[in-house]
Amino acid sequence: MVKLSILLIAIVLLVGCTSKKQEDLMQAYNEKINYHKLLQKTEKTQLYQDHETKVMLTATYLYTQNFEKNDTRDEVFIVGLHVNNESYGNLNSSEYKLTLNGQVPKEIETLQLNDERLKDLSFVTDWASYYLVTFPHEPSKKITLVFESELYGKGILHFAKVAKYVLNKEVF
Repeated sequence: MVKLSILLIAIVLLVGCTSKKQEDLMQAYNEKINYHKLLQKTEKTQLYQDHETKVMLTATYLYTQNFEKNDTRDEVFIVGLHVNNESYGNLNSSEYKLTLNGQVPKEIETLQLNDERLKDLSFVTDWASYYLVTFPHEPSKKITLVFESELYGKGILHFAKVAKYVLNKEVF
């Protein structure tokens, strides 16, 4: 009888503690769910000179899956640009070129650091400049964002409209 009551008390304590921790973990995850979803769609490239990073570009693909057959929405990214030894790089300058599957952007909008759209992004820093970049619709499920610099070469970022593991691995 004593053994049974000790066993029941131990089980109740373990179940009570476990569920509390699980609830806390789920609440913490749910509070940051947008952050985690955007993190999965974020890629980074660095351009080097003499083994030193000169330019770092991060891009977050803002695509949300849509099950319409004729989805012709534009392709939208938030792009962060940090140029070493400069206070701010400028994506609109002639020394940089950004293309999506060979297409130039329709629009590049400069974002302020306090912009609401940046709050759930990873890699947001005070020394980078951020842009909302809109490209024409791309029908392909696999898209390639290419960033080129006249001085430092180019970096290639791969994105997908479906989970990358669903696509042919040879492309990435």
